[in-house]
Amino acid sequence: MKHKMSILFYVKSSKAAKNGLLPIYQRITINGTRIELSISRFVEKSKWNTAAGKMKGNSEETRLINSHLDILRNKAYETEKWMINNNQEINAQTFKNKLLGIEEKTRKLIVIFEDHNKKMNELVGREFSINTFKKYETTLSHTKEFLKNCYSINDISIKQVDIAFINDFDYYLRNSKNCNNNSTIKYIRNFGKIIKQCYFNGWIDKDPFLNYKGKVREVERVYLDQEEIETLLNKEFKIKRLDLVRDMFLFSCFTGLAYIDVFNLTKSHIIIGIDGEKWISTHRQKTESASKIPILPVTQSIIEKYEKHPQCLNENRLLPILSNQKMNAYLKELADICEIPKELTFHIARHTFATTVTLTNGVPIESVSKMLGHKNLRTTQHYAKVLDKKVSEDMMVLRAKFEYKYNKIDKSLKYSHKI
Repeated sequence: MKHKMSILFYVKSSKAAKNGLLPIYQRITINGTRIELSISRFVEKSKWNTAAGKMKGNSEETRLINSHLDILRNKAYETEKWMINNNQEINAQTFKNKLLGIEEKTRKLIVIFEDHNKKMNELVGREFSINTFKKYETTLSHTKEFLKNCYSINDISIKQVDIAFINDFDYYLRNSKNCNNNSTIKYIRNFGKIIKQCYFNGWIDKDPFLNYKGKVREVERVYLDQEEIETLLNKEFKIKRLDLVRDMFLFSCFTGLAYIDVFNLTKSHIIIGIDGEKWISTHRQKTESASKIPILPVTQSIIEKYEKHPQCLNENRLLPILSNQKMNAYLKELADICEIPKELTFHIARHTFATTVTLTNGVPIESVSKMLGHKNLRTTQHYAKVLDKKVSEDMMVLRAKFEYKYNKIDKSLKYSHKI
C-alpha cells in the first residue's frame, strides 16, 4: 500500500541530435521501478548541471527550460497527491497512466465480490446450497465493514489487496467481529476465492494469498454415547413436536445424513441394495458425493411411522422434518428433558453415526467414509481419533493375546537388558 517516489531530470548523450544538442528526460522512480519520459527540450552538454538536474546560467533560455522543469516536477507531485487522496494504487504503471491521461479500467474488489454473489445466488439449488450462498454474503458484509472502519472507503482496487491487507482483515475479524479462529479462517478463505478468481482472470499479477498462514484448528466433535442414544429411544413424549424432533434426530443418528440431505429425501431414494435389503441412495448436497446407507431397524421404524403423515403425502417427502432452526431449538429442550448434558444440534446426529453407531461397533473406516459421503478418508479419520473406548477394547484383545503367549514362558527365564 505504501510507495516511495523520486524525480530526476537528466540529458541522454546516446540520443544526441545532429546539431549536437542533447535531449532532456524526466525520470520518475516509484518503488524502484523507473518511468522515463522525454520532455521535448534540448540543451548543449556544457550548459547542463548534472548534479542539480537543470540548466546552468541566467540566460532567457535557461530561465524558460528550468521553469518548464519545475512545472513538470509539480505536475508529478500533484498527480501523486491526487492518487493518494483518491485511494488509488500507486505503482509505475498506474502513475504513468494517470500522469499522461491514459485511462485504465480499475477493477474494484466490492464490485467483483457482489457480481460473484449475484451469480452464485442464481445457481442456488443447482450448483450451490442456500447456506453456502449466505456464508459468502456474510463474508461480503464483513469485507465492506472492514474497508469502511479501517480505510474509510467503500471500495478498493483489487491491485491494492496484498498480504498486509489480508492480515489486517484477519485481525479485524478476530478483534472487531469476535470471530474464533476457525470462523475467521473460513471467512478469509471465502474472500480468498474472489482474489484467486481475479488472479486466474489475469486482473492481478500475483496471488497475495501465497504467504497467508491461517490454519483451521481441529475441534473436539460432540456426539452421543450408547447410553444417551438409548435414553432418547426409550423416552416417551406426550408433546408431538418433541416426539417428531426426537425421531428426526435419531433417523440421522442411524443414517449419518446431514439436515439438508434428510430434508431432500423422497420415497424414490429408497432402493434395494446388493444384499436384497433396503438402502438409502442419495447425493450429499454439500459435496455432491454419492451416499448409500443400509437401512437399520430403527431407521425403518421411523420411516414407517411417518409414511402416512400429511406433509409426506402432500409434499412427496420421506419424512416431515421441521426447519433446521426449529429442529436445533427443540433439540435443546429435548436434551434438558432427557438430562443429556450436551448442547444438541442436528449435526451432532451425524457425528454420532460416525462414532457410536458405526466405528465403535467395528464398521471399517472405509465403509463409514463411503456412507458419510466423504471425498477424503482423512475427513473420516477425525472421528476415529476420539474413540478412546474403541482403542481400549482393541488393546484388551491384544493384552489377552500377550498374556496367553507369555504365560507359557518358563517363569525362571531371565532377560538381560543390554544397550
